[in-house]
Amino acid sequence: MELNKKIIPARITKNMSAGELVASFESCAFGAGRLYEAVDIYREMQDDPECTKFFGLAGAMVPAGMRQIVSDMIRDREIDILVSTGANLVHDIIESMGLHHYKGTDATDDIQLKHEAVNRIYDVFLPEHHFTDLEEKLQSIFREIPEKLSITELLSHIGARLDDENSILKSAYDMGIPVYCPAIQDSIIGLQAWLYKQTKPLNVDVFADMKGLIDRCFEAKRAGVMIIGGGVPKNFILQSMLVTPRSFDYAIQLTMDRPETGGLSGATLDEARSWGKIGENARSVTVYSDATITLPMIVAAAKCRK
Repeated sequence: MELNKKIIPARITKNMSAGELVASFESCAFGAGRLYEAVDIYREMQDDPECTKFFGLAGAMVPAGMRQIVSDMIRDREIDILVSTGANLVHDIIESMGLHHYKGTDATDDIQLKHEAVNRIYDVFLPEHHFTDLEEKLQSIFREIPEKLSITELLSHIGARLDDENSILKSAYDMGIPVYCPAIQDSIIGLQAWLYKQTKPLNVDVFADMKGLIDRCFEAKRAGVMIIGGGVPKNFILQSMLVTPRSFDYAIQLTMDRPETGGLSGATLDEARSWGKIGENARSVTVYSDATITLPMIVAAAKCRK
């Protein structure tokens, strides 16, 4: 075993940038070292002109305040393909309507919140009447769309009808970025679509998106992925490579889940190599931390680096 990589302590200096802070982690270990590597991989992925960049969005990132970061990443061409949970898109639409999430606390009386018609997402509060306004918005949008379409087309139609440049769906529509949501039924969007369908025709083909996504995988000369959390977005992205002769060349995972239970959200990227989803020689790293901390740090630090 060679002992040729010394731990060099990080150093904080006055007025240092996010890039300088993360650069000081280069010779550190644990999470700091992994964060440095994630920034390095992210920057290489962004600088690769032949890399198709996938982004998996799970967890309550929009309610927690990460919406603008993802929207800006789309407009800055740092995301080519977005795969999201339905919940993040629901909360994106709510914000686009001028309806806000509020800083609350997890140390609260949830029965009292119920009586006051306030929903809680850990330490985020959301007035229940926002969902009534959302219902009216979605029902009006459904009346304007084709009777038969794919999930991606449905989300594109919604994005086109949002009047908010900071919206994830609006930004994706403006930039021509496809948004996939394979479990859209597991969200208020899916629930409202089902309610609409009880009286009017609406046929959303849940398999139609797979051809377009797999075609992009085939066409990619190289592919990179940043995965926030895990779940359906993570699997939908990684499994799409299985039917192609290639695999991902860059991979970053931001999670707090553990691998011992066998669940996908905690599964290591090395495990994905056994499936051929991540390439044998791919650059990859998992950063174990709250993604509301690590995602902004990685994006900000990468923008600072030459």
